[in-house]
Amino acid sequence: MGVIHRRSGESPAFHWEGVALERYESAAPVTKQVLIGPREGAAHFAVRYFEIAPGAASALDTHAHDHGVVVLRGRGVVRLGDERHAIGEGDVIYVAPGELHQFENPGPDPLGFLCVIPPKR
Repeated sequence: MGVIHRRSGESPAFHWEGVALERYESAAPVTKQVLIGPREGAAHFAVRYFEIAPGAASALDTHAHDHGVVVLRGRGVVRLGDERHAIGEGDVIYVAPGELHQFENPGPDPLGFLCVIPPKR
């Protein structure tokens, strides 16, 4: 059966009803909300929303799975391998399996994006 999580709060808050706000990485002010995942019965993908505070960055990381990313708010920089690219609202990013990647927010406003991945095995 389908599930709806409605965005709650006053704009520009990006929080959804019934979805826990989690700290993603203990050393950085990065939060995660799992919007669609195993809890909703999704067997083939997960949709997560990440928000990176001004002046912060995600971990420099690599995974066996690919990612699809859509920037919803703010501006920032994404590192893909050895290259860095400016990103902003509406941009769509593909992160290939095994590709070194990092999201950075050098700006004054939060950087928020959706990230679609395969389910955790």
